[in-house]
Order: sequence, then C-alpha cells, then structure tokens
Amino acid sequence: MKTLPLAPLLLCLAALPLKAAPPTDSPLQPATPSTTPAIEAAAAEPAPATETPPVAPPPVEAPLPAAKPATAPLRNGLEIHQQLLDNLSGSGCESANARWQAHYARAPQRLANPDDELLALFGYVVDEVVKAGLPSEYALIPFIESRYNPAAQSSAGPAGMWQFIAITARNQGITMSGGYDGRYSVIESTRAAVRYLKNLHRMFGENWQLAMMGYNAGEYRILGAIRQSGQSPRNADLAKISSGIPAISRTYVEKLHSISCLMKQASRQAEWRAKLDRPVPRLIATEAGSAVSLQQWAKNRAVDPAMLARLNPALTNGALRIGSQAPQLLAPAGSQAVAATAAAIAPTPAASVIASGSSAGQLAGNRSKSARPTTHTVRSGDSLWSITRRYGISTAELLRLNSLRPTSTLRPGMVLKLDETRP
Repeated sequence: MKTLPLAPLLLCLAALPLKAAPPTDSPLQPATPSTTPAIEAAAAEPAPATETPPVAPPPVEAPLPAAKPATAPLRNGLEIHQQLLDNLSGSGCESANARWQAHYARAPQRLANPDDELLALFGYVVDEVVKAGLPSEYALIPFIESRYNPAAQSSAGPAGMWQFIAITARNQGITMSGGYDGRYSVIESTRAAVRYLKNLHRMFGENWQLAMMGYNAGEYRILGAIRQSGQSPRNADLAKISSGIPAISRTYVEKLHSISCLMKQASRQAEWRAKLDRPVPRLIATEAGSAVSLQQWAKNRAVDPAMLARLNPALTNGALRIGSQAPQLLAPAGSQAVAATAAAIAPTPAASVIASGSSAGQLAGNRSKSARPTTHTVRSGDSLWSITRRYGISTAELLRLNSLRPTSTLRPGMVLKLDETRP
C-alpha cells in the first residue's frame, strides 16, 4: 500500500467518514470477532466542480488468520518422556527407597517395549495431568494401582487403570449404569482421577506427597492427622506429622518417588533412549459417530480392532451406546480420517521446528521434496525420527511409503523409499 504524506492524509481523514472493511467469508475465519487491526482508510482526492461523486479506492483486504494445525497423529516417544521430566516436582533421588526401585525396575523397560501400547497410553495420561497444572508424578500412579492396565480388576472391588472403588467412582461422576462401567474407560477414569487429584493438590497446599496420601487413605483421614499435629493443611510439614497417617500411605509416596527416580535414571541410558526414539500414536478422546460397534468403528477408520479393544475395555461387549448416549473412544489421533489423509496433513518435524522459532541453520531436514533423494539406506544408529528430520518428510508418510508400522524395527542396510516415484 502506498504511503501518503502525513499532513494531507490527516486533513482528508478529517473531511471524510471512515468505511468499515467488509466481513470475510473464508471458511478459515473464526466465528468469534476477528482481532485483526482495523484497515487504514485511504485518502480521497478533493471532488471536482462537477456533480460526479468521488470514487473511493477499493478497501484493502485484512489478512486471514492462520489455520489451526491439525493434531499430529504421531509423536516421538522421547517427547513423552521429556514432558514427564519437565513437569516433575523436582524432588531429589538421594532418599529413593531401594526396595521399591527394585520392585518397579521394569516400569521404564515397559515404556521401551515397541510391542506394548503402554507408551502411547502413558503419553495420554501425562498430557491430561500436565494440562491440569499438576506435577507429573501423578501420571505414575497407574503403575502402582494397576501396572497401567485399563482392564485391571481387583477381587476387593477396585477396577480399571486407576482402581476406583464403586462408591468413589460414582462420587467422582464416573458413569456406572446399564451394563457399562466407566471405571474401565481410560477417558472417564483419567478425567475423574485428575479432577480429584487437582482438588487434593489444592487442599494440601500443593504438597503432592500429602495429596497422594489423601488419594490413598482418604483426604479426611490425612486432614485429621495434620490437625492433630497442630498444623494447617495449607502449610503442613510431613516430617512433623508423627501419627494418624497409615504406614501404607507413607509407603505409597515412597513407591511413587521411586518410580519417578527410575524414569530420571533411565534417561541417562543411551540404549533405553534409543528404544524410546520411535513414532508413537497420539491417543485422543473421540466420538463413536454412527458406528454401532467397536469392530465397525475400527474397520471404517483402518484401526487395528484388537488394539482398540485393549484401549477401551469398558466397551468390550462391542456396544457403543449407553441408553441414548454414546461414550467416547480412546483412539489414535487421525483415525477419524483415512490413513492417506492423515499422512498428508501430519506436520513434518521440520515444520515443527519452524513453528518454534528455530534458525535456518537448525532446519537440516527442511528440504524441498524435489531436492531430497528418493531412497535412504538405514545405517547403524538411524531411527524413524532422525530420518524424518533429516529429509523433511512426515513420519506418517515414511511409514506409509514403506508399509511399516510405528513399532517396526529399522535394521542397517534396509532401503527406505522417500518418494512415490520410487518403484
């Protein structure tokens, strides 16, 4: 737009009314009013002596807001682990209980197992815990309660990944009716657990250890022990509470602390990190739509029905209706579209780096499709993640081109296609 001298512009603006820009009809335009600054009004020339009205210049179109990127269907396992580490409370591991570290030593190894859906499930819970503003220690609770098994059932009555008893589940709003038990729903039980933990966290002055004891023994029992020690729940010192807290609740905190320290220690093991360096499905809560069974839903969206059943044990009878309502499903992001469409919209690692504001020197993988080779020969130390970053190709596309699964193992000497033109 041409810039006019300031003084004539001000005089003209004073003489002429401003005209608002017309609304944008683009589908990218949000329903809420745009925050784009008002468009400048151009100055008009003085009208001639004839009766012909002055012709105003055409309005300048406001830039359209950027489209919101679709949720990436895959992410790297190392990202999930780093999110856990970044949101831990910061407790040191010098006092970690050796007995419980030995007892839960296999927890990090299970995350590294490519044949186990645990890492994807763990990523979902970490997301929910961090989104609620809680320390990520809380995402480790299912390791203690159920070994992260959504279908876990105890003879004493607790059920599901978070091991809710029936009365607590109902008090926390979990649906239990008509042959449906929401304690086995990862979505319902996780939301209820996070909501309950958030209340406990606030109740006990953001002391995650006291909150955990309240989760284990009941908040009123812990509140009574705190008051008996002459303290306030908001600033209580656990070391000064000599009685009233069950030994099992103190042990519960030791277990959780030990698992968090195991996760920290595992991050220093190169072999373990290499196993986590793989694409992992991002799990999200999604709607059943018109499907009447898990099998039909899975078939319509090219999802492994056995995996879908393992992630949704509350629906293992196949029904997707509770009366007139349809419960949500836990499924891989992108499963609402066909696989090819999901691959096409998945943001590349290079695009993610651009969005984070990295310099051009860091964008080694941001190459044009025409400039990159058509194949890559796997070398020792390569992973799907490192290859996609190198060539600026999405992980989903690399998997599709080579008929690979997210859990596939790359071996030195394998030739991977990077382009459709490769026979």
